[in-house]
Amino acid sequence: MRQLAFLLLLSLAAPAGAVQPDEMLADPGLEARARALSQGLRCLVCRNENIDESNADLARDLRLLVRERLVAGDTDAEVIAYLVDRYGEYVLLNPPATGSNLILWVAGPALLVVGLGGAAVYLRRRRNATEVAAQPLSEDERTRLAELLKE
Repeated sequence: MRQLAFLLLLSLAAPAGAVQPDEMLADPGLEARARALSQGLRCLVCRNENIDESNADLARDLRLLVRERLVAGDTDAEVIAYLVDRYGEYVLLNPPATGSNLILWVAGPALLVVGLGGAAVYLRRRRNATEVAAQPLSEDERTRLAELLKE
């Protein structure tokens, strides 16, 4: 019985979407499109949380803006383009790998390949290097060493 009560309490504590009933559209098709679009839009306050799950006031404003644009007849691409024009590509949770973003997408893997290549070259050179044997001291060096040790 205790376990059942615990599971019930745990299920009640699960995070719920932040979309309020007064924000929802009457048309289920438009509401589904709005929910799908808001899953890919970043809350500008909460960082890596989408606007559909965020309780921030700005996220609510963005949700209402998405619904307003859909009711006005915009396509999904037009809504995204409108938000990107207004807030920049940062509003997208998964920005496209084009333009200046391409540098960010490529830089990490490229640096990893360069680092692995540098490590491979270093290890190969180290393995192929011949160990230099220590040469015995000459007679002059021995006498100089003996003088230094006496002092």
